[in-house]
Amino acid sequence: MPTGTAIRHVREQLFRAAERILLREGPNALTSRAVTDEAGCAKGVVHRHFVDFDSFLAELVRDRITRLGDRSAALRAAAGTGTVADNLTGALTALFDPVAVAIVGLVTSRDGLRARLRHTTPTGVPLLTEAAAMLSGYLAAERELGRLAADADTDTLAATLVGAAHLLFADREGAPPDTAVVHRTADAVVSGALPRATPDE
Repeated sequence: MPTGTAIRHVREQLFRAAERILLREGPNALTSRAVTDEAGCAKGVVHRHFVDFDSFLAELVRDRITRLGDRSAALRAAAGTGTVADNLTGALTALFDPVAVAIVGLVTSRDGLRARLRHTTPTGVPLLTEAAAMLSGYLAAERELGRLAADADTDTLAATLVGAAHLLFADREGAPPDTAVVHRTADAVVSGALPRATPDE
């Protein structure tokens, strides 16, 4: 309905404003006043749509997590095509875009925000936990196709990939790593889980 559409529009406007501040100035610059100024909204509009600022930030993070759904479906659809390392390289590069890296920094810097997010992400670091689940699902699909060893621990592989990639992308001030570096990391993580050749091969 019109009212619902208007509310969604305001939420999106505020979320995108918050992302711009994160990219430009980092988590410490993110305040209710800064967000409304950046969005060109009236002061106090955040508190008309959210219980408090931590609730707003929690919804910002959940909005980003929700966007993983389409990426997860596309990654699973890629199972059986290309190489596993190639597919993981593309997924990790898309996953750790500058906004996502900034949001992870936001989550780790605010205790109140992490507490709010525990309702939907009980363990781990919100966004990174869901990203690991996405990668694990893809790796499980590759395992079913025989492109990973039958005993491959996809959860551990996925967590290792997320941790290693986060280290590569975490420098907010520097340039993102080259694709070759990301590929080398992905290949190093999954190489031990590739099917082992039999003696007659």
